[in-house]
Amino acid sequence: MIPEIGHYALILSFCFSVALGVLPMYGVYRNNGLLIWLAKPLVAAQFLFIAISFGFLTWCFAVDDFSVSYVASNSNRALPMIYKVTAVWGAHEGSLLLWALILAGWAFAVSCFSRNLPDDIRAMVLSIMGLISVGFTLFLLHSSNPFLRLLPNFPADGNDLNPLLQDFGLIVHPPMLYAGYVGFSVAFSFAIAALLSGRLDASWARWSRPWTNIAWVFLTLGITLGSWWAYYELGWGGWWFWDPVENASFLPWLVGTALLHSLAVTEKRGAFKSWTVLLAISAFSLSLLGTFLVRSGILTSVHAFAVDPERGLYILVFLGVVIGSSLTIYAVRAPTVKSHAVFEFFSRETVLLFNNIILMVATATVLLGTFYPLIYEATTGGKISVGPPYFNLIFAPLILLIMPVMAIVPQILWKRSPTKDLIKKNIIPLVCGAAIAVAFWYSGDQEVAGGFDLRIGLAIVFAAWLFVSIVKDLADKIGLFSDLSAVPQKIRLLTPGYYGMILAHAGIAVCVIGVAMVSTYSVDKDLRMAPGDQVQLGDYQFEFKGLKKTPGPNYTALTAVILVTDESGKQWLMNPEKRQYPVRRNQMTEADIDPGFFRDLYLALGEPLTNGAWSVRIQVKPFVRWLWLGGLLMAFGGFVATLDRRYRMKGRGV
Repeated sequence: MIPEIGHYALILSFCFSVALGVLPMYGVYRNNGLLIWLAKPLVAAQFLFIAISFGFLTWCFAVDDFSVSYVASNSNRALPMIYKVTAVWGAHEGSLLLWALILAGWAFAVSCFSRNLPDDIRAMVLSIMGLISVGFTLFLLHSSNPFLRLLPNFPADGNDLNPLLQDFGLIVHPPMLYAGYVGFSVAFSFAIAALLSGRLDASWARWSRPWTNIAWVFLTLGITLGSWWAYYELGWGGWWFWDPVENASFLPWLVGTALLHSLAVTEKRGAFKSWTVLLAISAFSLSLLGTFLVRSGILTSVHAFAVDPERGLYILVFLGVVIGSSLTIYAVRAPTVKSHAVFEFFSRETVLLFNNIILMVATATVLLGTFYPLIYEATTGGKISVGPPYFNLIFAPLILLIMPVMAIVPQILWKRSPTKDLIKKNIIPLVCGAAIAVAFWYSGDQEVAGGFDLRIGLAIVFAAWLFVSIVKDLADKIGLFSDLSAVPQKIRLLTPGYYGMILAHAGIAVCVIGVAMVSTYSVDKDLRMAPGDQVQLGDYQFEFKGLKKTPGPNYTALTAVILVTDESGKQWLMNPEKRQYPVRRNQMTEADIDPGFFRDLYLALGEPLTNGAWSVRIQVKPFVRWLWLGGLLMAFGGFVATLDRRYRMKGRGV
């Protein structure tokens, strides 16, 4: 009975989505106050019933209702309860239901926290989000129903959750990533509403900015958590593989970053209006494109859901309808939008325009590398691989170009900025950046790394320049070196938007330093080790003590005991595992990591060899934690910027 109630709740949510997509929009065009007013209760009803549906599916997992096909395929009685709950979004149907729930949640949040928006604009935004919900709930009901039964005969036990997903990463990564993906639907809806209403002005940008910020924060956190999860779970020790599904989340992040900066120009100066709308459409379109990649079955990936082509065709049609209709509206309405802002070459507007150009070139680079193999296979029947060498060769120089832009943005003025002042302000940060780069290089092991690499050197110089320029700009603004008594007052006068910007830019600098150092100075060895064997790697000695059997809740493990000794004589044990999951008959590698602020020791147990020996992968990864610290700083900066009071001014924003 519970699955049927969940199914009926999903049907009711679909009905309310249809009503939300049609009635308020019709009310705006007929100037019917009652239909406009209906937007908020319809959103609440839609969200309520999709939440009920999701809750009942979760209940089916919790009580081991294996008469539900989706539960039987992705759970097991021996599965720990926390993974039974998170298994709800561990495969296609449940993850799509989570997507629909988050989409309804975003719409409900807009209805609750946009009280100062004009009623007609809010109704149009909610109506557009309702139409998007129609597409996803119809997809669920038509070809991805998570409540299908296996009656009268159903298994006494389930097929278990994919062992790769039996991890903390499943708890946090998909919800964060989906919240970011779906969050761009708000920016998209505001953009389409602004086009339809003709209110493409600074107020529209101010309304849209906080929602775009929050979506970008969630997507940044989702990507950061996904990188961290892949690093420790897959057993390879890599933090980014340029996998097509990884790229699918990176593409909307790049465009979303450009959108944030373009919204700032539109709000402050009334410029880039049409460009900003196009970015909002592109960010959400790329989010939908990521959905198509993951669920179409056209690629093989550790992240992808293998599903039948019918589902992929539905998503492709839906993607075409959304992108086609939005670009048609843009083509009709955008030419009527005029920007009257005037600015010179040396101005903040120009710098942010250059920033957007670089980000869009980077997006095109990743998009081409991701889809070219698919297009090639579809047109020729052959297979071709585009891997890290392509992405690293093309993408890395673009990142080097964008960091000087970020370094000078806080120092350059709107409309016009004196060139001499800009050069003067950047001499000290640039010299400090070069000195820091030299210090980083001499702190590493040049013999292991193979000597100095110009690209890595430039990356560290520019990252350090960016970080020092941020610190110097903040010190200048608060008068740290002039009037100390006024510092507390000046700190309070700076806006959350400014603090958010410098935190996010500092996060980029920290992340780039992490990438440069771990790419240059990582040590990676695959060794044959038997009990009693010792090996020296860098400043560490590793001694293989032996193996022991370790029982788990739904697996058995062979655990290696490896004694590590550093150059100071300190010793500790590390225990990489080889796990056997009996239900699915999967064998998984569980790496053991000794984390540190400046380095990680990474041990993974490979395959058994002759005479009791095993293959063991040992890695020393300097500064790898800085990658995720940088991601967290970026996300925190985006959150702080959202707290800016300008977005809560009466009649102007949320």
